[in-house]
Amino acid sequence: MEGISYVDVGQGPVSLFVHGVGTSSHLWRNVIAELRDERRCIAVDLPLHGGSAPRDDLSIPALAEAVEELCEHLGLTDVDLVANDTGGAVAQIFAVRHRERLRTLTLTNCDVHTNTPPDEFRPTVELAASGQLAPLVGVLLDQPEALAATAFGDGYERLDDPAALVDAYLRPILSKPDGARAFERLLAGIDAKCMIAIEPQLTVLTVPTLVVWGTGDKFFDVSWAYWLRDTIPGVREVVELDGARLFFPDERAGELVPHLRRFWAQA
Repeated sequence: MEGISYVDVGQGPVSLFVHGVGTSSHLWRNVIAELRDERRCIAVDLPLHGGSAPRDDLSIPALAEAVEELCEHLGLTDVDLVANDTGGAVAQIFAVRHRERLRTLTLTNCDVHTNTPPDEFRPTVELAASGQLAPLVGVLLDQPEALAATAFGDGYERLDDPAALVDAYLRPILSKPDGARAFERLLAGIDAKCMIAIEPQLTVLTVPTLVVWGTGDKFFDVSWAYWLRDTIPGVREVVELDGARLFFPDERAGELVPHLRRFWAQA
């Protein structure tokens, strides 16, 4: 397993957490803080993010295979997989390819089917595809409050410490050699084709699945939570978190964890 960084704390049943583009394992720190005394909590840094090295292939299917590499390296089975944002797309592909690894699946606000990338994120993807995003982010890196507001302002209800978010999420990406260009490649490569292609496999996916969705998210409308319910036969429940935005697993971890505990106990 080359160049993959991860957090691994606690003992007990395995919970594996997957973040989306532009964040890292840091997204799950508050969830892990509540669960580490009762479970083994593993949070991956997807390639290019956090402490993980970039790779030539940064497509969603390739990111799913990086998660499989980690599972193989650690010998993980009976995994309770939890994912957010683009990590949810990664998790869906992982689930249909590596069903044998999973005990349960939990999806929070994430890319689903044709909403990959969501319309509200397409301008950023287009900037990346044109090569204009890297220089823009480079300029804003010395203005962390402005960069955090631009990158994360729509994903959080509150930006309590914008500089800390930039340091945790974006600076590790941009500090890697050619990291900004690799990030452009990653964003430009987000494509609904890979998600549409797995729909037939999702319709027979019986892994017990929980869907927890913030209703205040401008990127991933709650209707996609019900698309997942109506498509994946393993979905047991859809939980709506009123007003929660995309990155609610970070700022509203205390509301997510009880649902995880209840679901895992039932499963």
